[in-house]
Amino acid sequence: MHRITKQFTTVFILIILGIATITLFNYCSPKTSTQDVISKEPNEYVGNDACKSCHQSEYNLWKQSDHFKAMSLPNDSTVKGNFSNISFKSDGVSSSFSTKNGKYIINTEGEDGKQHDYEVKYTFGYFPLQQYLIETDSGKLQATRLSWDSRDKKWFNQYSGQKIPAGDWLHWTGNAQNWNTMCAECHSTNLQKKYDINTDTYHTTFNEINVSCESCHGAGKHHITYINSENYKQGNKVTHAYLEIGPSSNALQHINNCAPCHSVRTNLAPNKVSSNEYLDNYIPAIPTTERFYSDGQMRDEDYNYTNFLESKMFRHNVSCNNCHNPHSGKLHLTGNMACMQCHAPKYNSPSHYFHDSTKVTTNAGNTCVGCHMPALTYMGNDVRHDHSFRVPRPDLSVKYGTPNACNNCHKDKTASWAAGFVNKWYGNKRKYHFSEDLIEGSKLHEGSEGHLLKLLSDTSVPDIIHATAANYLGNIVTDKSTTSLLNCLKDKDAQVRYEALKSLLNHPVDHWLQGVLPMLSDKVKAVRIAAASLIQRIPETDVSQEFKSAYAQAKGELEVYLLNQADFAHGNILIGDYYHTNNNLLEAERFYKRALKKDSLASLARLSLATVYSAQHKNNEALSVLQLVVKMDDKNDDAWHSMGLLYVEMKQETQAKTAFEKAVSLHSHNTRLYYNYGLLLQQGGDIAKAITVFQKGLTVQPNDESLLYAIIFTYANSKQANAAEGYAKRLFALDPNNQQYQSIYQMFHLVGN
Repeated sequence: MHRITKQFTTVFILIILGIATITLFNYCSPKTSTQDVISKEPNEYVGNDACKSCHQSEYNLWKQSDHFKAMSLPNDSTVKGNFSNISFKSDGVSSSFSTKNGKYIINTEGEDGKQHDYEVKYTFGYFPLQQYLIETDSGKLQATRLSWDSRDKKWFNQYSGQKIPAGDWLHWTGNAQNWNTMCAECHSTNLQKKYDINTDTYHTTFNEINVSCESCHGAGKHHITYINSENYKQGNKVTHAYLEIGPSSNALQHINNCAPCHSVRTNLAPNKVSSNEYLDNYIPAIPTTERFYSDGQMRDEDYNYTNFLESKMFRHNVSCNNCHNPHSGKLHLTGNMACMQCHAPKYNSPSHYFHDSTKVTTNAGNTCVGCHMPALTYMGNDVRHDHSFRVPRPDLSVKYGTPNACNNCHKDKTASWAAGFVNKWYGNKRKYHFSEDLIEGSKLHEGSEGHLLKLLSDTSVPDIIHATAANYLGNIVTDKSTTSLLNCLKDKDAQVRYEALKSLLNHPVDHWLQGVLPMLSDKVKAVRIAAASLIQRIPETDVSQEFKSAYAQAKGELEVYLLNQADFAHGNILIGDYYHTNNNLLEAERFYKRALKKDSLASLARLSLATVYSAQHKNNEALSVLQLVVKMDDKNDDAWHSMGLLYVEMKQETQAKTAFEKAVSLHSHNTRLYYNYGLLLQQGGDIAKAITVFQKGLTVQPNDESLLYAIIFTYANSKQANAAEGYAKRLFALDPNNQQYQSIYQMFHLVGN
């Protein structure tokens, strides 16, 4: 008994000592913080179910949203279309819809122009239309052109009235309807495109089939680790709790969080970097006439971001979530009450909107959206509202032919009729709106420069409009416009700097080189890429030593950006241009051909391919390509111009004149056409015709220095020096400090007098 007690006592003492040792070790050892743990583990996607337990209310709202229904596996509850053995014919194509062994089948025209059965792999969207994805070879998913109208319960063709042949870019089997390229990133969570440029195949993956919590908030593993930690329980707060967006996020962070999927934009790289600057990851569209009306109103699909940047709302820090519940996607308040959150009650009365308040429809004249957010229909039946929130201006419609909200409803009336009522209700004076100068600036005529310079100098004008003005100035090459673009390189807004760099491409290198070189180290990736794209067009020996390292890094970013677009038809053209600029003709040829494989109607790719053939002295191949372009589109003035240049090189002067003349008859805006054609005529002794051609070119661009120089000496060589005086004055006025222009002005000014 004594022995047992003694043994027990010994063991007990050892246990106590062990506990004390462990306690002392823990006390003396450095503490491992939650931040240390998080910094060592990768932040991974955990799935929406991991969010549900703490955020049940938000989860329930999300289940009601378009985001939740963005993409699904096909089954009885997700498929909205009628697949009960019915047929549908549109624009010469017959299709049928049926089920077989639990699978949904669409029989329609394939890429070979023949009928085939296709199994529906996924549903895509659900209201107001639902599309269907078909899996093809090479890991591609394609969206059929036939969609289900969820509102009117019928099949319809999104491209109704257009016969789109197999092989066309817009055919449902073509590049334009490819899910991996065009759609996937914004319909699923953590989408990884995984495009293989060498095999032209995809291995696309996603963590969640739809737009789930982590699409907006980012990967959630670090967040959960933090929430479960003692740091959190003890009240040690971390901004956003290791999420990309949270309740404390500011307006711009909320907007930039929505923008990637609600804007027309280009990705800069395969993977997104963490940044509050949108242009570190994307290049968004700006409201030029390429996609918008000349006053900046939406025309083609915009997805709201670009238009919203034009608005006073944006300038006053209003963000998407002020109007929309970010989890359900629905408005916080319905009808005019959504606007009355901020605007005075007087705006919700007949004394403001002058329409019958008892007749309420979605876009009626007594609704805020009816007048300030006019709608257009896209994809056949999807009604979307312009988010620039502008005041209706039928007076501008009278003057410029731009659309206005009044005549969107009163289609049987004229813009003058609508403008009369606006004058009656609000008086005949309208507040200035940037569109008045933007419209004139977009015309790129003789007076456009003044309007664009005015926009750039007006601090009340939205930054996105400053960027648009900078874009247009790329087509107006004067000393003033060059100086203005160089000033834009100091602008606080990255989009303005980016567009200014793109526009400087058309301006003399010696005017911008020293201003552009420092932009290779700009803090924003898109700006660095634009600077590298510009610098690569000059000999690398012209890049001073202090900028060589920055240039190498920025050029690397440029290459990543370009190659990331290799699955787009147009992306291959850009890559081809890059290799062409760097004198890698074989790679340029390869990518132009890749572009044509993806879009057989890409005339720009053929024009560039012809240039590459010509550079390799393959003139016959180049001529064949150009002849095909004009056969497909005989109004392509660039093709006729290129053909003329090629005929000159082939010493076929008669054919060259014919091609040049055809391009001129198409009212080309390319001033080099008029310069090249004029010189050919001058060399052939047809002085009068040469002068006429130079003059036509000067109506396109009155300040084109090459044309002014050419017409001055054409007059001089033909002993018509007096006629050259006016042109000499214009040339001198463009750059009074240019000694050569000074000499020319003095010479012809003296002759004239």
